[in-house]
Amino acid sequence: MKIWIDLSNSPHVNFFAGMIRELQKENSVLLTCRPLANTIELLQQTGFTYHVVGRHYGRHTANKLAGFGVQTAQLCHFLKGRQIDVGISHSSFYAPLVARLLGIRTIYMNDNEHAEGNRIAFLFAHRILVPEFLDQSKVARQWANPERITAYPGVKEGIYLWHHRPTMCNANLVPKLYGKQTIFVRPEPLTAQYYKGGLNFMDDLLIGLRDRFNLVVLPRSKAQESHYRKPKFIGIHVPEKPIGLAEIMGRCDLFIGAGGTMTREAAVLGVPTISIYQDELLDVDRYLIAKGAMVHMKNPNTEFVTHFLENSRKRSADPELLRKGKLAYDLVINTILSSPQGRHWQGGRSSNGGCR
Repeated sequence: MKIWIDLSNSPHVNFFAGMIRELQKENSVLLTCRPLANTIELLQQTGFTYHVVGRHYGRHTANKLAGFGVQTAQLCHFLKGRQIDVGISHSSFYAPLVARLLGIRTIYMNDNEHAEGNRIAFLFAHRILVPEFLDQSKVARQWANPERITAYPGVKEGIYLWHHRPTMCNANLVPKLYGKQTIFVRPEPLTAQYYKGGLNFMDDLLIGLRDRFNLVVLPRSKAQESHYRKPKFIGIHVPEKPIGLAEIMGRCDLFIGAGGTMTREAAVLGVPTISIYQDELLDVDRYLIAKGAMVHMKNPNTEFVTHFLENSRKRSADPELLRKGKLAYDLVINTILSSPQGRHWQGGRSSNGGCR
């Protein structure tokens, strides 16, 4: 079977890495990606063969809409004639449309009910996979056919964290300051369509924390990296290159996240976690908060963070979510491999011949 996986953002590298290795044992796997956040750097660390197609068009709506058409056309051109049997992606809004135009059966995954791009993806995907804690009525309101929806156990992060093994972080990447606990900070997703919160709103908090803790900021872009390398942030470590998840979690005493995926990763793995996400929380975030895996505070001060860390401790990874993650992983693999070879979307071209 020939499988196409589109990796449109850096979290998708960790998400699909284990699946790619398993699928490659008996199948041909074609990877496409775009240069957004740390996607390319993380792919280079995996050793996978990948193809860069297109680019990211920034945070402005007009540019995103224009870029959507360009990205769709570029992927159609790249995939034309490659005889793909099935495609799968997570939050790649254009991938289901590309697959539809090429007559490829496609699987689309998403856990963010606030992402407007879901409407197009849900409309054209053959199978839609969402976490069990996401209200499916919200998915249906985004043009998803209920008959195509499958709810998988647990949360997205469990799908690849079920086999997680922490490791100590290379001192060259994150220097160890003895006597100080280490806080990792992930800034806001400034280019995401769904994000309407403020930019650089953590500056005062970070400056207030840097003398008490070993503070590490994990920027999403060159712009964020440049911002946190300004003289006023001296004493705050900004890694020269992306750090692997296992190394981050192996060193982390507290995680502060203004986004989603990495914040949930820390929570699932038992790391004390503060979400400072500025928009309406996702259903999956609400579940983890109710479970006590993390707290949400939009604008915490230095005293709140210090008190929270003093009264928190690292726990083992949540066994229930890891167990469900393995079940969900198997479900995704089976969904991919059970897609009929040579049979395409109703009305699609029979031989994957090209865009219509």
